[in-house]
Amino acid sequence: MVIRTLALAAALALAAHAADAQLSGSVGSAREGAMEGVLVSAHRAGGNMTVTVVSDAEGHFAFPANRVGPGQYTLSIRAAGYTLATPPGVTVAGATSAALTLAPTDDLASQLTNAEWLASMPGSEADKHFLRNCVNCHTLRQPLFSSHDTAAFVAVQERMATYAPASGLHMPQRPLADRISNQGPAAAAARMAVFQRQAGFLAGVNLGNRQAWAFPLQPFPRPSGRATRVVITEYDLPEPTRMPHDVVLTGDGTVWYNSFTEQVLGRLDPATGQVREYQVPELKPEAPKGSLALRPDQDGQLWLGLSYQGGVARFDPRRETFRMYPLPDNLNRDHTQTTEVEPRHLHVDGKVWIEDSGTYSLYRMDVATGAIEVFQPFPIPSPNIYDITTDAQNNVYFTVFGRGDIGRVEARTGQIRTWPTPTPNSNPRRGTLDERGRFWFGEFAGNRIGMFDTRTETFREFTPPTPFSFPYDAVADRNGEVWTGNMMTDRITRLNPESGQMVEYPLPRSTNVRRVFVDNSTTPVTFWVGSNHGASVVRLEPRD
Repeated sequence: MVIRTLALAAALALAAHAADAQLSGSVGSAREGAMEGVLVSAHRAGGNMTVTVVSDAEGHFAFPANRVGPGQYTLSIRAAGYTLATPPGVTVAGATSAALTLAPTDDLASQLTNAEWLASMPGSEADKHFLRNCVNCHTLRQPLFSSHDTAAFVAVQERMATYAPASGLHMPQRPLADRISNQGPAAAAARMAVFQRQAGFLAGVNLGNRQAWAFPLQPFPRPSGRATRVVITEYDLPEPTRMPHDVVLTGDGTVWYNSFTEQVLGRLDPATGQVREYQVPELKPEAPKGSLALRPDQDGQLWLGLSYQGGVARFDPRRETFRMYPLPDNLNRDHTQTTEVEPRHLHVDGKVWIEDSGTYSLYRMDVATGAIEVFQPFPIPSPNIYDITTDAQNNVYFTVFGRGDIGRVEARTGQIRTWPTPTPNSNPRRGTLDERGRFWFGEFAGNRIGMFDTRTETFREFTPPTPFSFPYDAVADRNGEVWTGNMMTDRITRLNPESGQMVEYPLPRSTNVRRVFVDNSTTPVTFWVGSNHGASVVRLEPRD
């Protein structure tokens, strides 16, 4: 009875949306007839906003009226194996209907996600695990569509190993500290052996000089059911070099983003798509640019972790001014990477936490005096301390990316503790604490969503249904559901921890997901993320 009631409520909600729609229609093909799970996108001429909906079980789609007003639009679709056969242009004037016909594509390879490539190419998981690192800077299309042989791939890897992690396809950057050339002969030989093995694998699976792929291409099934009940809006940013690593909303509904490889802080009006950008001052002009962390404190001030710039910044949205906090000289080295800053409980004791990926250290800075305390969870050399988040007492929790641990520094005593994740070497990346004291995080190498209950000191893990998801971040919403994304599947996962059930919402184009954010002020909640390789900000609104 409950299931029928929920299904009826969803059907009535969809009918209401269709009745209000300015643009609706159907999508189908000769091969399948009416098609469910096709993403239909509408981009208004001259604008920077693209709105996407998904066809239901009868092949129907409908855009909400307040998202597609009168005007000229270009339509596009995403459905692996198909291309749009009907003309893409449509003029919306009042209630407008479009019947979209799809035809088989002759270029399936260009439609595959990173995860679908991993599922398609031959070899064991051990053979392919290194490809997770490639997608930090670009998709798997770059190596797989190339004609490189083993020697060429070795040369590419040698060059890319000199780039800073804060790099992208449009903006590679080299760090001040060259750790590779300073390694001894044994380390250099071991590194070259790894390069040779990886290059040999890539040369065996890429297109090379072949006319066709040497293995069958395996797209995943299209979304169905609840996963089709969603509206997605993508906002194009002013420059193709923008890499929005973090996206956050402040209390006034303003959307803010930073850029992974540039000294840029951006402000987005989600109603109009209007963007304004601010230049973040440089602390080290010769070092790689960009920021990772973007977090507001309780006063609405925005803090950025400036990575290779060796410090953090605070931006006052009212005055539109920056205050810079460089690390002191004794901590500010060429390999310093102040990637994370956590100011959300600054009001408790006047201190913010900073993470330094270059020295595997945690810093606690007194904002009033600039004094810094250093916490070293592990002896050097050590695994990478990757992300930080604080609880109500300003105790800091951290993830250990180099292996598989969650750690804590107690603010009052400075005591450091760590707990290993149930999955060994899970490489936790980003995460957040919920109101119940549960630390949710993405287990990148473990291919799981992890939860550490800070009160009982116990773990739970959840595996997304789509292979090769490799969750990057995780955040709980006000209802207790947990949201995550990744760099592989072009899907956003919504987890109900009580039932273990997950919904995976498809995204309209290749989307490299890093930090995720949930706006709890809407009903249902709204999910936000930056397309780190797509120079855009993405808003995802579930319809139930």
